[in-house]
Amino acid sequence: MLKSAGSGGNSGGFFEFLAVFLVATLCLLGVTPALAQIVSVEDYPDVMDARVSATAERARLIIDLSGPTEFAIATLDNPNRIAIDVKAFEVKILAPADVAGDGLVSSYSVEMAEKGRARTLLTLAKPALVQQAYMMEAVADQPARLVVDLIPTDEMTFNAKVAADLAASVANQGAVPETTSTDPGTHAAPVAETRPLVVLDPGHGGIDNGASAPNGVHEKDITLTFALQLQKVLMETGHFDVALTREDDAYLTLNQRVDLARQNKADLFISLHADSFQEPEIRGASVYTRDENATDVLDKVLADGENRYDIVAGFALPQATPAVMDILVDLMRREMRKSSFLAAEAIVHQLEPSVALRRFPVRQADFFVLQAPDVPSVLVELGFLSNAADIANLQQSDWRDRVVNALARGIADYFDQTQKSAAVAP
Repeated sequence: MLKSAGSGGNSGGFFEFLAVFLVATLCLLGVTPALAQIVSVEDYPDVMDARVSATAERARLIIDLSGPTEFAIATLDNPNRIAIDVKAFEVKILAPADVAGDGLVSSYSVEMAEKGRARTLLTLAKPALVQQAYMMEAVADQPARLVVDLIPTDEMTFNAKVAADLAASVANQGAVPETTSTDPGTHAAPVAETRPLVVLDPGHGGIDNGASAPNGVHEKDITLTFALQLQKVLMETGHFDVALTREDDAYLTLNQRVDLARQNKADLFISLHADSFQEPEIRGASVYTRDENATDVLDKVLADGENRYDIVAGFALPQATPAVMDILVDLMRREMRKSSFLAAEAIVHQLEPSVALRRFPVRQADFFVLQAPDVPSVLVELGFLSNAADIANLQQSDWRDRVVNALARGIADYFDQTQKSAAVAP
């Protein structure tokens, strides 16, 4: 669902190792990797719908697609615009809806710029920049989507971005985006930043309230409030792409939550919860990773047609033997559990001076949402809705600010550690 533009992530080196390992193993087994097939324009997805919402502080473009695709973004001036190009076969929109709200974007258009390329052109009411852009895989009854978020900026920064995109287009493609007429140029410069994708999972939702406090506060509301604030804090750093498994009071199955992280190759998955316990004196925050000795429910995670070949998609071939698949899955499990533990430690280290923690705050359990074998995953228990002190804290804005900021620092520390480890790896 939430594939980030250019997100390489912290596990790239490990997966490169897997690819090399697999090719070598297959060669020893006498299996020759097949050449990748060339994709024709007819194989590109269609643009099914588009919509824009805008306020003075933020704007969001959502493009519905018949399947995931590649995209590029360029900033243009005279007038100030942002062009979003996607590889597409056809635009099926008769007339896009008007901009919802009044703010950064005054109008927009969606049309085929040339064969195989659809362009959405956002006309800006005032200078703005792309804060994040990511492709979302189709899930349940929702189509694949491209999401682009804009935030305001000053004229000088906007003009610098126009110049940078122009230079990148010349250097990378040999084509220049038009910046002085109403007709945008032929090519959009690709987004250059490579940022880790963090997927936040607000626990429960919809018909599932989760735990409830005596005063009627539900866990599903607590976790969503924390997730939205944490997303904002992380995105404001400019170092991460951040997406939520749900942004409102929606119900998702545990399988769907895990699938969203896996399908979009998240670099870190964080599930947020605020549980209850029969002993009201139990309180404090803690961070869970998957229990090494827990009953293996990988088969449940991989239900509905998924199997070991899907786990290593892009690194394995259908001809590979079950023995090779078992080796690769085991390697991936071990690496992800190690990364998950490092993430939990980094988060707890930052939480410790800020909030009350449980004894031995880094814990292990067999939570279903931690079962992804290819995504580092942790579950953060923010506190207990069965404890009066925790209930008061969870509803207090100052306490929430401290926790959110600590979580953000812990996430940043984790990625700093992984990047340093990757830099010194042989």
